[in-house]
Amino acid sequence: MARILYALIIFLLIPAIMARLVFRALKQPGYAKRWHERLGFVTPCVKKNVIWLHTVSVGETLAAVPLVKALQKQYPNFHLNITCMTPTGSERIQAVFGNSVEHSYAPYDTPDAVARFLNSVKPVMLIIMETELWPNTIAACQKRKIPVILANARLSEKSARGYKRILPLVRPMLRSINSVIAQHKDDGARFVELGLPKAALTIGGNIKFDLSLNSDLQLQAISLKESWRGNSNRPILLAASTHDGEDEIILNGFKKIIASSEVMPLLVLVPRHPERFSRVEELCKSEGYVVAKRTQCEQDISKADILLCDTMGELMLFYGACDIAFVGGSMVPTGGHNMIEPATWGVPVISGPHLFNFSEASQLLLEGNAMVLCQDADSLAKQVLKLLQDDKLRNTMGESGRRIAQQNRGALDILLTQIKKQLAQ
Repeated sequence: MARILYALIIFLLIPAIMARLVFRALKQPGYAKRWHERLGFVTPCVKKNVIWLHTVSVGETLAAVPLVKALQKQYPNFHLNITCMTPTGSERIQAVFGNSVEHSYAPYDTPDAVARFLNSVKPVMLIIMETELWPNTIAACQKRKIPVILANARLSEKSARGYKRILPLVRPMLRSINSVIAQHKDDGARFVELGLPKAALTIGGNIKFDLSLNSDLQLQAISLKESWRGNSNRPILLAASTHDGEDEIILNGFKKIIASSEVMPLLVLVPRHPERFSRVEELCKSEGYVVAKRTQCEQDISKADILLCDTMGELMLFYGACDIAFVGGSMVPTGGHNMIEPATWGVPVISGPHLFNFSEASQLLLEGNAMVLCQDADSLAKQVLKLLQDDKLRNTMGESGRRIAQQNRGALDILLTQIKKQLAQ
């Protein structure tokens, strides 16, 4: 009964959802395209043995890269259909995987849209990255005997409280999932409390620790770092994946760093969302900074105070080319972004206090003295200056982060074991 009411509400909300797409398209034109896919109208798949992998956006797509490569290697007779919800996620899927996978937007969670999608794709398995739970989609898969795996699953206390309010809808949904591979025992306990059978739970760790740095990427990072440093050999401060409200804090802190630093550092600023590129550029210029842009390579970066990275998909490279990394989404209550990536490069990490999306990883890095927290512009400047003035501390923090990243690898193997088990049934 609860799912019937939920389906009715979703149907009634479709006009509002479409209107929201139009509104979002004013800032990001990609939202105006390919609406038919969101309603389940996708090109029929003629291939057999299709595994449907759902990633929400950019972060989940990048986390899925090791999994996709492993599946393509271990199951050459299977085919991957990767879906997402956002234009930036779609761009990443196409850029990273090209024609080696099928791709579309995921259908909205209405029974008809989901049925159209499943009839066209005919998947033999659904793998959902992290916690994108859709009751009608999961119920439709259960009805068709399509196993569902929730991979790299996380569930914060806040999200668990929200799900408890709709428990009659959530409990049967969780009982329909074949396997949940949770990042941490606390995540797993919350899933079980909401109704997931204990037999369906595996604690696997965070697959984001299983990323690898290939030699080509490392060589690119060395070259880029030399280019950014220039003849003055200035240090590189990277502010990655910043959100509204954070850029002002960073720019304020940067003023304090400049005022107290013997060597003028370069601030490499990477806004999280492309629709904010122009706005952040205007903000930087209004503060009196000289701004260069990543897309205008002919500019002389040596004369710039700030390099605005107005591209997508290069953040891993940027982490390898910096001396200190501030990871955004953490000065505002977004929950933080992936601090495992700079740690893997051996780069000391600075973060704000809002880290509920990476609670376990952040705790590991904090306890291992690979990451420090700041609360505002003053504390940000203090932490950066401390690291700039102490080469030994900077190197020690970086090596600690690299070691922690290496020690916590292995989640991918656990996930692949569960996938093999479900495919064999």
